[in-house]
Amino acid sequence: MERISLSNSAFEGDNNAYLFADGSETVLIDTGDWMATTREQLEAALSERGLEFADVDRIFLTHWHHDHCGLAGEIQAESGAEVYVHADDAALVEGDEDAWDAMYDRQKRYFEEWGMPEDRQDVLLERMADGETTVETPTVTAFEDGDTFAVGDTELEVVHTSGHAAGLSMFEAVIDGERQVFSGDALLPVYTPNVGGADVRVERPLEKYLRALQGIVDADYARAWPGHRDPIDDPAGRAQYIIDHHEERSWRVLDALDRLGPCDTWTVSAELFGDLDGIHILHGPGESYAHLEHLERAGTVVREGTEYRLADGVSDELAATDGERWDLEY
Repeated sequence: MERISLSNSAFEGDNNAYLFADGSETVLIDTGDWMATTREQLEAALSERGLEFADVDRIFLTHWHHDHCGLAGEIQAESGAEVYVHADDAALVEGDEDAWDAMYDRQKRYFEEWGMPEDRQDVLLERMADGETTVETPTVTAFEDGDTFAVGDTELEVVHTSGHAAGLSMFEAVIDGERQVFSGDALLPVYTPNVGGADVRVERPLEKYLRALQGIVDADYARAWPGHRDPIDDPAGRAQYIIDHHEERSWRVLDALDRLGPCDTWTVSAELFGDLDGIHILHGPGESYAHLEHLERAGTVVREGTEYRLADGVSDELAATDGERWDLEY
């Protein structure tokens, strides 16, 4: 297995594609985005190994986001490669118009519910339109959690890790005698993957993501190969760090509601993240919504219309803790 680093203008850092080409077939995990520069980089990396797009037999995608599946259709057109993705993301990867229309409709509903100002919506929609691709989309084969695939002498096992995206999946494998994982965007070495905004289809996004992170902690992998940047040599430690990060963020949400009183998601987002631009206009309130929704189900926060407030007695409990925290059941 070899890691191929591909340029990416997004904030997460360079993308990774993972190549298996030491057996009877050529297999990729993720392809990078659809930009011409990325295509040139991937073609060059394959060429250095005596390969080209036409040699690729199978592609496994971690999820539907364009920076991970962008070249899958073009590679499939040249090679006939079979493209695999989780069933929850299959329609989006294939470019199904109904699935994309439903996504856009859901986003617009959330923008209104979150209290996102019209001018910010306009900026965001323009940014998302700039990111749309009209390149060829692939025909896909759907997989489910627990499915296994033989890739040469390596077996990949699907571990569904919904949260950042509905179909986000990792691929567990034994490499060099160690239990390792291709983590996609479920676990990144620098950034904490966005929940709530990155895929508005996900119900209870924070709950699902925290469950996925706990699964990584429990698995205690020797190494994670993420969708962006460098390998992670302590996946369990990194996953626990992100769990703790989300607990800290929930405390910041409670503090904001305590200071501001009842307010909408956009106002909470401004308290957490300040002024936002570009795709962050989606990610900021999306992340805030994920936490507010999580706290609402825990009974700590109450929603009234589009506004949230602390549940009765919570403000007094916050004051009584004197900086100490009680268990938020993370």
